[in-house]
Amino acid sequence: MKNGNSIKILSVSDVVDPTLKQPSDTGRITGIDLIISCGDLPPEYLSFLVDSIKAPLYYVGGNHDIRYEAKPPEGGLNLHGRLIPFGDINIMGLEGSHWYNGGPYQYTENQMRSIIRRLRPSLWWRGGVDVIVTHAPPRHIHDTEDPCHRGFECFHRLIKKYQPGYFIHGHIHRIFDDPSDRVTVVGKTKVVNTYGYHILEIKNS
Repeated sequence: MKNGNSIKILSVSDVVDPTLKQPSDTGRITGIDLIISCGDLPPEYLSFLVDSIKAPLYYVGGNHDIRYEAKPPEGGLNLHGRLIPFGDINIMGLEGSHWYNGGPYQYTENQMRSIIRRLRPSLWWRGGVDVIVTHAPPRHIHDTEDPCHRGFECFHRLIKKYQPGYFIHGHIHRIFDDPSDRVTVVGKTKVVNTYGYHILEIKNS
């Protein structure tokens, strides 16, 4: 780790941010240990960030990431349906959006609940989860009422049961005047909308 007792994360989603498009721009972002993508970003952009920032990438696909199967981001690890350690923290990923027209990377509540259920043995074995990475938000937290951008009800049970430090999502396009506007606190969990990009620092346990 570059930061010793903490992990510095650059999280991105949904839009290619002009402030991160050039090596001279990304060079100003220092000390990043891990890049997390919450989806709907070109694989070339994510590969560029890995190469420019010199940090590994963990990602989940968004509902528009149909190119990832043929051309996944270079240097990236697909988190979907997995619980992966990074340093002393456990990171779990769930791709896609709520079902709305039958396209790829869309899930009903029952389908997403089944994916989470399959992760229970890993969650038990590894002693829980510290960071959950999704494309869609939890229902009624940062989401909207149209079918595409509706959040998942089952994410609430996931948060309540495992109380991760962070639940990071994308999918909901919003401009933030202050970084704190991205965050909604649910119990011990900070739910973060990482639209564009966001930097957070997590203390190792």
